[in-house]
Amino acid sequence: MKAPEWSLVQYQVDDSEKVAVGVYSEGTVFQGPPEVEGLVMMDVLGRWDALAPLFRDWKPSPSDAVASARLTAPLTYPGKILCAGANYWDHIAEMGLERPAELGDPWFFLKPPTTTVRGPGDPVPLPGYPGARVDWEAELAVVIGRGGRGLTYEQAWDHVAGYLVANDISARDRLKSAQPVGEPFTYDWVGHKGQDGFCPLGPGLVPAWQIPDPHDLRIQLSVNGVLKQDSSTAQMMVRIPELIATASRITRLEPGDVILTGTPAGCGVPRGEFLAPGDEIVIDIERIGRLENTVVAS
Repeated sequence: MKAPEWSLVQYQVDDSEKVAVGVYSEGTVFQGPPEVEGLVMMDVLGRWDALAPLFRDWKPSPSDAVASARLTAPLTYPGKILCAGANYWDHIAEMGLERPAELGDPWFFLKPPTTTVRGPGDPVPLPGYPGARVDWEAELAVVIGRGGRGLTYEQAWDHVAGYLVANDISARDRLKSAQPVGEPFTYDWVGHKGQDGFCPLGPGLVPAWQIPDPHDLRIQLSVNGVLKQDSSTAQMMVRIPELIATASRITRLEPGDVILTGTPAGCGVPRGEFLAPGDEIVIDIERIGRLENTVVAS
């Protein structure tokens, strides 16, 4: 699978708590341009129009390699993580749903950013209660670089900074409440999607100009070396510009906001397969990168 040319990452050195922005290429972290020194990724995205041109012709120099760099979560922390539900044709087929004759507006749920986001190599904790049925969902994440509200389809592309690999981890046992007080309160989307560690992101932000067509990328997920999801972003039902435009009619999008675009077929729930402590999850998205995380007990 083709790797990205390079991506923007956050990293730490040794045991230092200081987070810096660098450039990740072929397994090595390099210092970024001097203009990003002292900034974190949310700062960079807040100045994206001014800083993005510095990276367009950037090439890593061996002298800029950072020894002992350790990748951290690429965004700490986005203001919003908006997730598009049921947005792949092959995923709705595996759920036994009819293919709609006409698509309506996409719908979204939220993940709490500061508690769900994890980075490359970070452990993903299972919920501490018995009977948890936790599933994987490989997704392409869109990162906003320019804020706006009420955007049109045509304007949407100009507001994309780049893309990340994401895992929309889901507690399937919490989707429905066992004793709802009424039909509107049947679904527990916070318990289902918003538990701690349920949004690994990484390894880095690939600028939009590196990706000619984000709707033509192979996307794969494996658990313990066994391939579970193997599809393409071409299966996306509602395309990225429409997701952005619809989201911007609900809430103002801000630099650093993240939109998860849905997952393809291959989730565990249709087969009764769920994550367990010690499981190694690997997601590869063509030209975006590889995200690896290990599942641990709470």
